[in-house]
Amino acid sequence: MTTFVLVHGAWHGGWCWHKIVSRLEAAGHTAVAPDMRGHGIDRTPIESLTLDSLAEGVCAVVGKKAGPAVLVGHSFGGTIITEVGERMPGAVRALVYLTAFVVPGGKSMTDLNAPDPESLIADNLVISADGKSVTVNPARVRDIFYGDCQGEDVALARALLVPEGMAAFSTPSSATPSRWGSLPSAYIECTRDRAIGIARQRQFARYLANPKRFSLDCDHSPFFSLPDRLTECLLKLV
Repeated sequence: MTTFVLVHGAWHGGWCWHKIVSRLEAAGHTAVAPDMRGHGIDRTPIESLTLDSLAEGVCAVVGKKAGPAVLVGHSFGGTIITEVGERMPGAVRALVYLTAFVVPGGKSMTDLNAPDPESLIADNLVISADGKSVTVNPARVRDIFYGDCQGEDVALARALLVPEGMAAFSTPSSATPSRWGSLPSAYIECTRDRAIGIARQRQFARYLANPKRFSLDCDHSPFFSLPDRLTECLLKLV
């Protein structure tokens, strides 16, 4: 039996993994999908969130599990699992990046924010008046994140998305080759993603040392659009 810790991306919460949690548990494994601080039902003020506090929240979850866990990070969640792997490599069996940011040590997400012609997200971000948080234009949410998803899944997401704090995006990664870089890894790309284009995904994957590679022909949210195929990919890692 393997323990999976599923880490959501920006604006989302642990709720987005419900189809994957049930499938992994049906296959005999343990799966948890925590809300990062300030997301889902966690009411930590987003203005107070930092990369450190977001990572520490997930570290606390991983530290309670018996034996090393497989960490799966979606999108911005990739930045978080990198920090967790750096801080507690002995508690991590593998790091899995699902159409996710891989930010090497000393760099930040902002540093890697090169133009992405395949992405719709840059033109649809709405920054708060105080500059401390950001949301996504609700009229384009489906096009950006859920292009292949069923209507009920999109409705769920629209009801539960929250603003995202800005501070973590500009904080440099603490990753080092001897800790984070020593962990087994995998990258699952999504070829029709309109949030992170496929070219950028493949660029991020190159920051990993010999990752296992998987490819899904879908949008940014395979936990909704291709839950069986995504689960199959994860089960190949155990």
